[in-house]
Amino acid sequence: MMNAFKNTVFSFLLSALLLGSALAADIQVITSGAFAEALKTLVPEYEKQSPNKVIISYGSSMGAATDSIPTRLGRGEKFDVLILAGPALEGFIKSGAVQSGTRVDLVASVMGAVVKSGAPKPDISTMTGLKQALLNAKSVAYSASASGVYLSTELFPKMGIAEQMDKTAKKIYSERVASVVARGEAELGFQQVSELLPIPGVDFIGELPPEAQKTVLFSAGITNNVNNLAASQDLIAFLASPKAAPTIQKAGLKPVLPALPW
Repeated sequence: MMNAFKNTVFSFLLSALLLGSALAADIQVITSGAFAEALKTLVPEYEKQSPNKVIISYGSSMGAATDSIPTRLGRGEKFDVLILAGPALEGFIKSGAVQSGTRVDLVASVMGAVVKSGAPKPDISTMTGLKQALLNAKSVAYSASASGVYLSTELFPKMGIAEQMDKTAKKIYSERVASVVARGEAELGFQQVSELLPIPGVDFIGELPPEAQKTVLFSAGITNNVNNLAASQDLIAFLASPKAAPTIQKAGLKPVLPALPW
């Protein structure tokens, strides 16, 4: 009788353990820089309310750098959830790497600028001030991702300073622009505000003026080789929820609070 009781208890505990293991999942997420700081803060909050564990990787939305998201996917690295600039995510949806119907816009991100801590702060609140700041700077750094592509291919030509910027501006790969400015390797640095604010050694001088600003949606999508679809949907639902909004705002981003597609 006692042995039968012990066997029953053991079987119950084993079943509970196996069930718990089945319900919990490791969610592999890769995010581009704009959402990185917010995600690092939000993941512990999510894990408090969920049995799932989130493993975060980082890479730029576009480009051929060895750690960019396109390069990492191209060499066969597997992730469950991608978080990156919306246009770049759309490219992965079209290629079939991300499941159609899983895109969720999480945040709107705007661009800003920094100088090294203690350096004079140029006024970039107007187009005139921004143009003068760019022309006066001996060196300018910008991202190799979505914001930098916009600056170099659209804004600089629109402002009529593309030729001058070819001489003084440089694209930064696999590193935050603010880190380059903090080391004194560039006088002026431009990137998404959420990527500038966390870096020590720089002073934030403001957002680009409205006429120069380009707001970029950063979105999540689920890959076509996802390990656990339900867990991935659950994580994205949390990131898109009102509960996550205060943390997102502190990171220099604007929550979108979308309706979920599932």
